[in-house]
Amino acid sequence: MDQESSSQHPKGHQRTRSAVKATRPRASTKGPLDVGDTPLASLLLPPPQQSNQQTSSSHAEQQHQMIPGGHGHQARTPVSGSPLLPRSPAAHSPVPPHSRRQPPPLSLSPAGPSPRMSFSPGPGSGAASGRGAPRPPPDFSHLLRPDIYHDLTPLNVPPPFRPSAKQPSASTPIPDLLASGHFRAAAVAAAQALTGANGAPAPDPADHALILSLFYVRLACLTLIDATALATQEVKALEDLNATFYVDETGHNLIPWELRVLAVRLQAISFADQRRAVMSYYDLAREARLRLAEAAAKHDNSEKQLWRERLNDLGVRVAGVLVEMDDLKGAVEHLTSLKESDNGSGKLQMARALLWLHLGDVDAARGCVKPAEGSEGPSDNMTERILHALCDMADGKYSEALNQWEELSKVADDEMIGVNRGVCLLYVGRLQEGKDLLEGLVDSGRTSHTLLFNLTTMYELCTERSRTLKVQLTEKVAALEPTPFGWEKTNADFKL
Repeated sequence: MDQESSSQHPKGHQRTRSAVKATRPRASTKGPLDVGDTPLASLLLPPPQQSNQQTSSSHAEQQHQMIPGGHGHQARTPVSGSPLLPRSPAAHSPVPPHSRRQPPPLSLSPAGPSPRMSFSPGPGSGAASGRGAPRPPPDFSHLLRPDIYHDLTPLNVPPPFRPSAKQPSASTPIPDLLASGHFRAAAVAAAQALTGANGAPAPDPADHALILSLFYVRLACLTLIDATALATQEVKALEDLNATFYVDETGHNLIPWELRVLAVRLQAISFADQRRAVMSYYDLAREARLRLAEAAAKHDNSEKQLWRERLNDLGVRVAGVLVEMDDLKGAVEHLTSLKESDNGSGKLQMARALLWLHLGDVDAARGCVKPAEGSEGPSDNMTERILHALCDMADGKYSEALNQWEELSKVADDEMIGVNRGVCLLYVGRLQEGKDLLEGLVDSGRTSHTLLFNLTTMYELCTERSRTLKVQLTEKVAALEPTPFGWEKTNADFKL
């Protein structure tokens, strides 16, 4: 039928085959991953052919202004002689689609200097400057952001401390605040100094010594005023403590040792991972051994003693974390593996003994404090006597312990001795004498958390109107003169 129709109408409704029509070449659409407009185009693409350059000049200028970046195309005006993005002659001409299908292999020979993107590394990155180039000073502006620091609410402070005339002024320097025990005001002042909120300019981001010292004051004071939850949030700004960002040219860490030890503890609480603290303490111990070896090579006895004490302190801290993890068996094995130090400080020896008492091994606790051979100083004798009294209390021998505390009180006027003496009076049934003893310590200016907690506990055992006595106790403590051990208290100190 088609043949008959075509024979009857030879020229009607018949498609005429036309000649090949010259079409406009398809414009190249480039994306961020195309290589036609990058500085390495001269290495990746062959030289373009002159016969294929049929695009308009306006379209070529539009393509030259599109520079692929990390977030898509950005329209920029090309600057002649710009050192950031040097262009080869081939990059200025449009490349036909067929020439991009088979790019030649990239040569690994150093044909010329390649451009590098410069950036400022943060604390979480390990980027360092190139070899031979002087390293720029690290930028600590990430610790100067106001959004890091939280406001401190006075709601957990008893009312007698809030309007007291002993509250410091806003212009009091931070060292004076610390010396007078105003830890809450010191924490606020440290945050204001870091952010420039107190009217003074913020520190120079390159002044790492000042910034890190203020940051340590902030975190330490937060822990002293029972605001550890806020400290665990603010310590996250440090990120990785062992990052290359914090290491100077000599290989030493810029963060002070005290801040690193505190940050390890707070970061472990923040991430709810105590194993993180154990691993971080071992990292610090590895560095301490290295510094100890360097001090021994230089025959620096004071430096050797410093790093030896720090290493022993880390060993005790690891045992404490294992106890908090309820890994009592691991804590026992770790404490057993620690070497005895003849010249160790009494504080570390007492810390080890208290850990053994917490684990229930009284005999091991008694063996922690032994006077060194040829050393019979009064300090060693005092430490040993205090430990024996504590061991008697752990064994439930309160009468014998009370006799020892009374003998110690005659040779030393110490708050710890008085508090333990009052606790022993409580357990032997002399509650009123114990309460009077603790109240006498408060009248003399002693206001530690342990003392106030035990005294308020005795108030609860003595009478049903213990809250009235607690409020009177807060007024008495607020009227005392400030001391370096802390003047302002919280409701938890008085069990309110």
